[in-house]
Amino acid sequence: QATGLGMFPSKAPFVRGVRRRLNFVPIVLSIVMPCALFAVVYAVLSFSIHYETPMLCWAIVLLGLSCVITAGLIAISVRGRWFRNTEREPTWLIFIFLSMLLAFVAAYVLGEENYGSNMNKYYNMLNLNNYTGISPARMRGQQLMDAGLIEFADGSHLDTLKSMGFQNGKIYCVAPITIGTATLANYDFWAVGTNCCSSNQADYACENFNNPHANGGLRLMADSDRPFYRLAVQQAEATYGFKATHPLFFTWTVDPVNTVVSWRQSGRNEYLVWT
Repeated sequence: QATGLGMFPSKAPFVRGVRRRLNFVPIVLSIVMPCALFAVVYAVLSFSIHYETPMLCWAIVLLGLSCVITAGLIAISVRGRWFRNTEREPTWLIFIFLSMLLAFVAAYVLGEENYGSNMNKYYNMLNLNNYTGISPARMRGQQLMDAGLIEFADGSHLDTLKSMGFQNGKIYCVAPITIGTATLANYDFWAVGTNCCSSNQADYACENFNNPHANGGLRLMADSDRPFYRLAVQQAEATYGFKATHPLFFTWTVDPVNTVVSWRQSGRNEYLVWT
């Protein structure tokens, strides 16, 4: 049988490809750097450094952002050389940059949300005093201007028949905290809420308004809302003919101490879940 060279095309010799070794250093960096960036930025935005030393907090956040920008500039520079190279080698720098960018954005959003929802309220309460057994009939608002948390005396309740609402976009609702059934000479302690009453009749129905176990108040910390609650109290004074010389505003609650503790626990839990 003929086996001439012309009958079959000759096979090209087998050439062994260049085996690329896996570089573990960039793999480790692509995992460690975004995770570390996320944990640090999330922590400084969530916890006490944000409250006590905000300038240091934002300096650390800006440092994290500068790390992301630096990684991006390096990745862009290397990518340009990579496209010009005929023998392209894989690079992890672009992946590291994108991972760090995603980690930074996520840490910023989650940290600000955690601080605003939980930790800021908790640190505010730590800077104010706690009082127990306070009788609305005996104490005046001027005596408790530093109060953050008050557990009122047994028998304290909301007098919803003397409640009032002031409308300015939202309806700012107020109801005096009283004790017993007699009309007080002065109403300085008020439970507040928004959009839980009408502005033309005494129908206060805000949080825990009809809960017989509620006898505590958490101080209103939102400065932007306070003027509107004051206007609602002034309307109540004019309508019902009593005085509120130094009104203090509270969220009416069952167990104010545990509520404050729950803010701290929720903030820590959110951080641990995401990190």
